[in-house]
This record gives sequence, structure tokens and C-alpha cells, in this order.
Amino acid sequence: MEPNFLVAAGSRCYKNLRALRIKGKIRQEIKALWEIAPIMNMNLKQLAAMLGLSQTTVSRALNGYPEVNAETRERVLAAVKATGYRPNRAAQRLATGRAGSIGLVMPVAPGIDSDVHFGEFLAGLGEEAVRHDFHFVINPSAPDEEEATFKRLAASGNVDALFLAYVRAGDPRITMLKSLSIPFVVHGRAVDQPEDYPFLDIDNTAAFHGATRLLIQLGHRRIAFINGPPDLTFAMRRLKGMRRAMEEHGLPVDQDLIQHAFMTDEHGHRAMQRFLARDRPPTAVLCSSTVIALGAVRAINMAGLRLGVDISLIAHDDVLPMLKPENFSVPLTTTRSSLRAAGSRIAARLISRILKNGEQPDQELWQTELIVRASTGPAPKP
Repeated sequence: MEPNFLVAAGSRCYKNLRALRIKGKIRQEIKALWEIAPIMNMNLKQLAAMLGLSQTTVSRALNGYPEVNAETRERVLAAVKATGYRPNRAAQRLATGRAGSIGLVMPVAPGIDSDVHFGEFLAGLGEEAVRHDFHFVINPSAPDEEEATFKRLAASGNVDALFLAYVRAGDPRITMLKSLSIPFVVHGRAVDQPEDYPFLDIDNTAAFHGATRLLIQLGHRRIAFINGPPDLTFAMRRLKGMRRAMEEHGLPVDQDLIQHAFMTDEHGHRAMQRFLARDRPPTAVLCSSTVIALGAVRAINMAGLRLGVDISLIAHDDVLPMLKPENFSVPLTTTRSSLRAAGSRIAARLISRILKNGEQPDQELWQTELIVRASTGPAPKP
């Protein structure tokens, strides 16, 4: 006997659907589903009946159990997409013991600016989470209460995994996360702390060592650096890379040509103005972000200097979609690594750990790509 909801949809669609399923043509099956879906509010029982599968099989396919074969999982996921079915979160949690959520703690306080870089990272995290029907739980916290906030979030049962960003030297949050019985991944690495925790990072030291070496090869000797906040480890490692390249070539590092602050175009503009006002201004500058470079280039233009001729510039490109280095008036030479890709990768690793559906590396160190464009040229003659 046909289910009532399929009688209402029309026996023709139901018979077509069964015939198509026997043939195993998923694309045609979904076309039939589209005929039925608009007139119903799909639940698990109906979805299972529509596909000719047990509710247990459908539930296991949706929750990533490895014993469900690839073809069945593909059929179930395609049907979910076609019908707009959404599992009952409370029932799903009871059945699997999982919340279907990834948690993060966001420090907020007066004086802490919003960060376009973090937004791009979250976009990548979100893209991967959506693919697996996972949610975010964002818990705001005062900066000095982050450890306690992480503990409360882990204990709440509302998240299955956590991730940590904005890593600092000897970061106590990493030690705390290691003490919790919940999967986590760190975006970045601490300094002066054993690397015995899961992380994804880029090789910031190598990136800025290579960028500085390029400038030295072009004849530059007075090289400035507009960097990120001094307490964050990515900024520490970038400065380390710059210093290493200078020392290898027997060149001094002028402390007055190094500036640290939030990575904004205003910071880049003000720092570049200070550098250019010196008696012996730099002939080249490194920027920790294309956002910083936006302000630095504005200061260079206001001073009547020609980028790539009178002064050279290399920036780190996080692949921000609204600030492409090739679209600057003088295309920027960059070290390149996508923040969105990093966010997506961290989400994939966390979800894989939660679903226990495959081995993932605990630690990843990505190399950047040095892309030479018009913003770098030979050092100007004295």
C-alpha cells in the first residue's frame, strides 16, 4: 500500500520514482523528487519511504557512518538537497550523541576591531560545515576570560569540537584545550611551547625570509616592515624570517623601520608616512597583509613616489576576494596563502574527527607561494 503522502502527491510520481530507483539513475530520481517535494514538509520516515530505505539506513547515511556504501549515501544526500529535508536536531543528538556543531570563542572588548581576515577564515570554515550540515556556535568572551569560556562551551554539550585562532607565545589556551576530552585544531602555532597538539599553520618564517631575500637580491638594504600585533605568533615568525635573511647577508635591521599594530589600512598608511618622513627612508617595505599594503600604497602615492621604481613593496596575500593584489594600480608582489582554504581544511579535519570517517593528519605546515609583480624593482641609486 502506498504511503499517504505519496497518494497525495500522485501515484504517477511514486511509480516513476520506484522505477527510476530500480534503474539506479540518481539524477532522474531526483527530478521525480522535485515533482513531489513542494507539496510536503518532509520528515525522516517519509524520506526513507520515498527512497525505499530503512530510517536507520537514511539516518546513518546522513550522519556519516562508514558502513553505508557510497552509492546509497549519494542517493540520500541528493534527495535531502532536492526535498529540503532537515533532520530534527534534538532527535539527531539523541541518536548519535553529537550536536552537529563546531565551537569557537570570539574575544570582544572596546578597542578590539573587527577583522576582515578572520571573516575570510570563517567563510571557509562555514563552506565546509554547510557541506556536512554542521553548525557554528560562537561564544563571545572578554579577552581575559577565554580559557573559562572554552571550558564552559566544551562542557555545555552544544559543540562536538573546538578551534582556536590568534595564537600567542606560550599560549595557555592550548594547554587548557589539551586537558579537555573534545577534538580541537589550532590555526597557528605557539612559540616556546611543545608542538604536541593538532594545528594548521603556514610557514610564516620561510615566507618572509624568501620575500626579504628577493628585496636584497634587487639591491635593497634599508627594508622596513609593517607587521601585525607583536604578541601574535604569526607576526613573530614573519619578523624572524625577515631578520634571518638580513643577517645572512650581513645587513643590520633598523628597529625604527619595524612597526606593529592591528592589520588595517589606517595602520599601514600611518606607518608608511612615518618611514617616509625619516632622513634616510627605506627603499623597500614588507607588509603583513594586503590590507596594510592598501594604506602603505596610499602614503607612497601621496608622497609622489612611484611604486616599484622609487620604492618596492611586498605584501602577504590571504586571498581576500575584495582586495586582489593584481588589481592595485601597481600590481603587488606577494607571498600567497588562502585563509578561506585554511578555514575549510580545519573544518574538514574537525568534522572527520567527529564522524570518525577517515584518518587526518594532526599537524600541517603549508608553504606559501611568492608571486612577483610590478611593485618590486631594483633599489634606486643614491
